[in-house]
Amino acid sequence: RLAEIFRANVVDSTLESFVFEMTGTPEKIDAFADLMRPLGLREIARTGVAALSRGA
Repeated sequence: RLAEIFRANVVDSTLESFVFEMTGTPEKIDAFADLMRPLGLREIARTGVAALSRGA
């Protein structure tokens, strides 16, 4: 449910773990992480700011 609220995509899941992908402001990602920590969050990887141009 938290993933839906934060529009995080489930990239992989097993009986023991989940991998989420999400975009947003640092504050949004921090809020998601803060809510996931009590559920067992172990690791976060961030790419930083990225920009892509759209094709014509």
